[in-house]
Amino acid sequence: MAAPGRGDGDSLAREQLSALRSLLVLAMLLTQQDSQATILNVVANAVESLGQCRLEGIYFDGRWQDVQVPGRGAAAEGPPGTAVVTAVLLPGGGQVELADVPWAWAYPLSSPYGAGGYLIVGAAGPLAESERFLLQVLAQQAAVALANAHLHRQERERAGELQVANLALRRGMEIHDRLTMVALAGEGQDGIARAVYELTGRSAAIEDRFGNLRAWAGPDRPGTYPQADPRQRERILARAMAAAGPVRDEGRLVSVAVLDGAPMGVLAVADPDGSAGDSERMAIEHATTVLTVELARLQALTETAARLRTSLVLELVEGADRTSVMNRAQALDYDLGRPHRVVLAEGDPAGEIDGFFRAVSRAARAGSLLAPRLHDVIVLAGPRVPWDQFRQHVVAELHGGRCRVGVGGLCQAVEEFPRSYQEAELALRMQKASGGPEQATIFDDLGVYKVLATANDPSAVERFVGEWLGRLIDYDSAHGTQLVLTLSEYLECGGNYDASAEVLSVHRSTLKYRLKRIRQVSGYDLSVPDNQFNLQLATRAWRTRQAMRQS
Repeated sequence: MAAPGRGDGDSLAREQLSALRSLLVLAMLLTQQDSQATILNVVANAVESLGQCRLEGIYFDGRWQDVQVPGRGAAAEGPPGTAVVTAVLLPGGGQVELADVPWAWAYPLSSPYGAGGYLIVGAAGPLAESERFLLQVLAQQAAVALANAHLHRQERERAGELQVANLALRRGMEIHDRLTMVALAGEGQDGIARAVYELTGRSAAIEDRFGNLRAWAGPDRPGTYPQADPRQRERILARAMAAAGPVRDEGRLVSVAVLDGAPMGVLAVADPDGSAGDSERMAIEHATTVLTVELARLQALTETAARLRTSLVLELVEGADRTSVMNRAQALDYDLGRPHRVVLAEGDPAGEIDGFFRAVSRAARAGSLLAPRLHDVIVLAGPRVPWDQFRQHVVAELHGGRCRVGVGGLCQAVEEFPRSYQEAELALRMQKASGGPEQATIFDDLGVYKVLATANDPSAVERFVGEWLGRLIDYDSAHGTQLVLTLSEYLECGGNYDASAEVLSVHRSTLKYRLKRIRQVSGYDLSVPDNQFNLQLATRAWRTRQAMRQS
């Protein structure tokens, strides 16, 4: 066989040079692409121009790629019966066995970003070294182009994410700035609802924890605000407090302002079609924070005002300096110049004073001043109040709890408050000393008790009591009996046996025995009218002195 001549060698060199130029142009074309699909299709079309071979398929990103093979259409599923035997095991690629393909080679499409694969080429027999070289260069250029496309795609995605983040940041700053201005300007709950409506374009309502409307902004305000069932309301509040953001309640989004673990206010935004997105939710969350701060401010103001009112009441009944209490009353915008009565309301000694104080507060008329103490509440009230109704109102607020009320005399000057307080205290003590039912006792209605309590010479009253009841008092003290109390109730009941026995909670025969003993010890005939009068006056004086000693 003759050796190839110089002309044959020149021709081969020109072919290789032409192929290299084509490959260079192809490389430039590939680097200009930023789509993985476009790059793979360009590679598929270039394979057959580089040697006596054909493209069998491109395996990339873990699957056969849908590429357009010249003259054969799509090769999405790879060659029929494809079995990549060695290529998937050897990172550098190599010869593979394909059904109905005499010779096949897998050229690696290596990528530093994780995705990779193979360019599968088939031929009737082994390719020349120059052809394999060109195909290897093609695969390398394709891998570089795919890596660049991956970077470009990542950059676009990051740019898109950054744009979304910037929009969300600007929106968040807009929401924050608008609601901060509401808080700084002191626009209150109306301002918060108005800001939410302006930021979201949706009607906004602010409710107290019981569902009462406190503020509204936006269209379609209901004429009568709907009230949820209390149990359903509690379930909604519990669900909203447990959630990390607004929760859905029928056609609206609800968020709760919480203070000290308790719900204090509710922000509700209309969302009938469920179209509210992240921006609306962000506005609701920010507004709920501002609402919480606003409610905390209102609570602090209320607590401060309550402490100032309590301090004023205590200073008044203790007889503090006139100038001091007048200045404090002026600061509270309270008129001390109008007539008052000092009232003492006493609840269950074993009960909780906060609940009793709330009950008295709700029962007291608007404009009254109150001061809670350990077991009772002092009320500075107007002169004309139906006191029995007041006490019944307190009992109703307590759902049947206990309440005694003592009402002092009228005071028309600051200096008279201590005296009215002492009278209210005495009225309450007289009620308890009498052993009667819980009621409202008014000092002005005490009759002879009032005279006895205000006697200028208490020693004269003591001597009178000793003269008529001294032996009975000594007997009770020595024997642990209740002859004085029995005599007092018997005389107050007008000498009626049945009524007296019922008040004393004793049998009628026991009462008769005690009355017989009283006659024996005291030496007084209870049937004599003068004796009855003096003994009744003495027992009333005894009750009065007992109550005053307790005071």
